[in-house]
Amino acid sequence: MKFKTAIAFVGLILSFQFTFAQTAKLNWWNPQTATFPVLEGQGWPKEVKNPYDRLPARAEKQVREQVWGLSNQSAGLMLRFRANASEISIRYVVNGKHALPHMPATGVSGVDLYAISSDGDWRWCAGKYAFGDTITYTFRGLEPNDSYHKRGREYRLYLPLYNSVKWLEVGTPDGTEFTPLATRPDKPIVIYGTSIAHGACASRPGMAWTAILGRKLDHPLINLGFSGNGRLEEEVVSIVSEIDAKLFVLDCLPNLTIRPDSKLGLTIEDVKNRILATTRTLRKKHPKTPIVLASHAGYTDEDMNPQSKHFYSEVNETLKEAFAQLKAEGITQLYIIPKADFGQHIETMVDGTHPNDLGMMRYAEGYEKHLRQILHEYKGEASTTQPVIQMREPNNYDWEARHAEILDLNKKNPTATVVIGNSITHFWGGLPKGPRANGADSWDNTFGKNARNMGYGWDRIENVLWRINHGELDGYAARQIFVNIGTNNLHLNSDEEIVEGWRMLIDAIKFHQPDAQITMLGIYPRRQQEGRVAVINEKLAQLTGEANVNFLDPGKVFLRKGGKIDESLFSDGLHPNAKGYKMLGDAIKPFVK
Repeated sequence: MKFKTAIAFVGLILSFQFTFAQTAKLNWWNPQTATFPVLEGQGWPKEVKNPYDRLPARAEKQVREQVWGLSNQSAGLMLRFRANASEISIRYVVNGKHALPHMPATGVSGVDLYAISSDGDWRWCAGKYAFGDTITYTFRGLEPNDSYHKRGREYRLYLPLYNSVKWLEVGTPDGTEFTPLATRPDKPIVIYGTSIAHGACASRPGMAWTAILGRKLDHPLINLGFSGNGRLEEEVVSIVSEIDAKLFVLDCLPNLTIRPDSKLGLTIEDVKNRILATTRTLRKKHPKTPIVLASHAGYTDEDMNPQSKHFYSEVNETLKEAFAQLKAEGITQLYIIPKADFGQHIETMVDGTHPNDLGMMRYAEGYEKHLRQILHEYKGEASTTQPVIQMREPNNYDWEARHAEILDLNKKNPTATVVIGNSITHFWGGLPKGPRANGADSWDNTFGKNARNMGYGWDRIENVLWRINHGELDGYAARQIFVNIGTNNLHLNSDEEIVEGWRMLIDAIKFHQPDAQITMLGIYPRRQQEGRVAVINEKLAQLTGEANVNFLDPGKVFLRKGGKIDESLFSDGLHPNAKGYKMLGDAIKPFVK
């Protein structure tokens, strides 16, 4: 009896704890109450009729009824926020049916939560869901923080693919931090397509190929996929062309196949003319923006159904003809993705037409391969060659806010001198101001007061690659660029991986600032790492010779005889003090124009 009583008591305690967890007060945030734009994936955020629409209100009278109805569905829309909670809840109401015959409720009407670690690595969150009049998702047992700090991490919430959202709220426990994040300032990748772009038949919103691609490239993406209605229509194209895009993708051929039972009334010549007209419209409004024409990825029953093979083969041949004609007209920055690169086979589709999750991944991989080439945003195997964000010391400064401030400064007050680096550069001086300036006078004396400080505390090579891919060297012509980066990679990467990161970084800088003089500064010596730094700097110097850029090793001024650092020049064996910064500046100044 005593044993049974003890078990019952423990059960009561566990039940109480579970009930407490269930009833803990949640603070709810509705995106519609935000005082700044928070809903990413909208091309016209100030012009929508309903909060979660994808086209502006005026489009209702311009496009066909079917297109307008589909534009009310929230495919591709995404919210970003930071939180340090172990539990995150979502509640919302949708207008339509929760599921489709060939697509589950989790994809049609569900949400999907991803997280990003402080080092920029993607994480996925599993939630418990209930589909009632109000749909609820609860994500419990989340690790609230990384090892760097207690300020949580960034989350990205993908909204339903095939349903329209009436209202939505995000809940976090009272006493935890929650910060909505503004939409990112980058120009978006714009996808105009069919049900496949719309998201059919992904098991959840984050598995749509557009969402996967958005994570792979880490660029804002606008999904203008309209199920069964991606037809390159003039009325829709006119609206799509209003967006100031980083790149346009046209993936409409699955809705333009010429079938005997089709009600479209199009000939194959009509299809070609629509491809030509759409491309010309986009090129006229956006003379330099890349335009990508996607081939039909095929049907997975093509080896059993010759008619299926004919349908996609015919439009793909027509696309090639249109592409050749457009290139002959002198249209540049125009690209085509062949069918084979989408990698579809008999296991990758639900119904022979719409991809399952594997098929969606293959789509995204095919696009990534081409778009990285087009945008010159390459990615290697080593972590030093994989561009990522970071949030390692939010108690010191806000990494994303600093990036936004630099973009704004570059636009309003372009500079001729850029200094790129980590905390050693960040805490030296100059603008934008960091949390401290340990050598402001020597900064001004070395680089000039208008030099741009692009140093970020705790940055690694891969973080600088991300920043360059996201606009920090765009829109102005620098005369000279100084780069010191790599010390924060020493404990994670081999010398060879650091050299590879530098190689990719130099290539990226040359692409974005082809006329600037580039000077790579050797990694500065640090306590107990002096020997390794000396060896790796020899390898980095050799690399700069191969890359035909300048190399300078000013950090040698920090060394005593015997090769150890002079501790009197540092605050902590890594960051120089004012005297150290002055000596560093004196070594660099002769090379500043």
